Amino acid sequence: DDLWGVGGEQRPGIVHRLDRGTTGLLVVAKHDRAHRHLADQFARHVAGRIYLALCHGGPSVDAGTIEGQLARHPRVRVRMTSVPSGGRRAVTHWRLLARAEAVSLLQCQLETGRTHQVRVHLSEQGWPLLGDGLYGRPGAKVPGLSRGLISAAGERPMLHAWQLGLTHPTTGARLRFVAPIPDDLSAALSALGIVPPQPDAALGIVPPQPDAALG
Repeated sequence: DDLWGVGGEQRPGIVHRLDRGTTGLLVVAKHDRAHRHLADQFARHVAGRIYLALCHGGPSVDAGTIEGQLARHPRVRVRMTSVPSGGRRAVTHWRLLARAEAVSLLQCQLETGRTHQVRVHLSEQGWPLLGDGLYGRPGAKVPGLSRGLISAAGERPMLHAWQLGLTHPTTGARLRFVAPIPDDLSAALSALGIVPPQPDAALGIVPPQPDAALG
């Protein structure tokens, strides 16, 4: 179908965003009715989203929630930052999946979907993403075992939009999708001795099927 103009001419068909350099699932609508229905799910925070994040350092406990308000950084306009008031509510639920050589692999479930949300939340906890030049820790080096597998230029944060749950705009069926872990992240995990995680069966996540087109 011709997507020009669906959801607006600036981003035809695109329902939500991924940060530059982030891999994984992106939703595109085929017509305006589907676009409105899907966009409303994201606006009401009922579209389930799970990310994988490979970060420096890591938490001392197995799971937690980061909640606050995010706004544009007052001096560095390309960045977002947490503010005490006047921002937009942002909530990230995280779970520790693995540790290796001063890095951690986290599963992050988004309750909200703000610009740079996972990157800001993890960085402000002291766990910036590997490969993230915008929110990375100054002087932080890529672990030796994965050196050469992660961009030293900081243009590719190790963040992957892994699992997604949506309600089909026409049938009302609940659909869930999984994006395979990309080669660079998979290679880094392998080098660090981290076994790639499997989707949580309790979430009912299944690979997308040909008849599951949104629209």
